[in-house]
Amino acid sequence: MFATIDKCKVAPLADVICMNRYWGWYVDHNDLESAEKHLDAELTAWSQKYSVPIIITEYGADTLVGGHSIHELPWSEEYQYSFLEMYHRVFDRQPSVVGEQIWNFADFQTKPGIFRVLGNKKGVFSRDRQPKAAAHLVRSRWTKLGNSKKK
Repeated sequence: MFATIDKCKVAPLADVICMNRYWGWYVDHNDLESAEKHLDAELTAWSQKYSVPIIITEYGADTLVGGHSIHELPWSEEYQYSFLEMYHRVFDRQPSVVGEQIWNFADFQTKPGIFRVLGNKKGVFSRDRQPKAAAHLVRSRWTKLGNSKKK
């Protein structure tokens, strides 16, 4: 996330740029409107400076299973859903983005500590592999992408 376009020393040597981005989570937390603008602007800048494909290798938002809010608050399933929708809109506007990998498939345990209480919760499935709301969004997106390739 912090290897910005003005600091990255390896991008000029790459045939493909892979990056992890967490606009709306670690930066612009709880502000998806600003996060969308920043992500879109950043991807545009990388595309203009380097004419190579971009793969987003990580993006996601921690979500408590069954946590709901009418205000799409961080940690709620609604926020994760909207977060992913926003990323997908940006990716679909950016011709240079050729791949995307949500972090993560399922929640998982990490080393205990203050920062990761009871593990990483960015999965679209719970630790016991039950779908969060975002899993249905991802299924719909991948189904549509698969069907568009068949035409």
